Amino acid sequence: MLVEMTNTNTRSELAEPARAKNRVSPSQIAHFVIYTSRYAELTAWYKVALGATATYEDDKLAFLSYDDEHHRVAIAGVPNLERQREGTASIHHIAFTYLTLRDLLLTWKRLAEAAIVPYWTVNHGPTTSMYYADPDGNRIEFQVDNFKTAAEAKAYCALPEFAENSVGVEFDPEDLLRRLEAGESEAVLKRRPNIGPRGIETSRA
Repeated sequence: MLVEMTNTNTRSELAEPARAKNRVSPSQIAHFVIYTSRYAELTAWYKVALGATATYEDDKLAFLSYDDEHHRVAIAGVPNLERQREGTASIHHIAFTYLTLRDLLLTWKRLAEAAIVPYWTVNHGPTTSMYYADPDGNRIEFQVDNFKTAAEAKAYCALPEFAENSVGVEFDPEDLLRRLEAGESEAVLKRRPNIGPRGIETSRA
């Protein structure tokens, strides 16, 4: 059943279901679906970007997976669609987590060799992240957690230095990979420098 949400809903009313005693939350994000008029180009791009293969593919629909799930991305070919435009309300980006900084940087290197390069690389503090745009302008984030536990990451977000700069500090992935291969530890390389105040208006994500 569809429920129309209007501006008369207050924050407390919208939050009420989350406080329900018998709340059941999803166990994971399963997949996302993209509609495109550049079907072949987008399908090829996501295969390279995610290291994915097709569990099903015809000339209008592809199910792509990079693990044991039947599909993590579905791409559907639809005629006469426009590319994503700035200034339009949308889901901004989808993020994928890598297990190690080395995995993240080796992915950067592999994609760069295929002429797929990030438009922004930034250490947010909780994560070290690289942002890419697909041929339609949909954005994805590849990240690695900078802390060993979620509790540590949450504690970092409560620090004054994160309140001062919740955007992050840019990094050069080539330099980071060189330093990693020279023997610097991931823990040191994932530590965000303190550059002082920075607001959300400076974000390129």
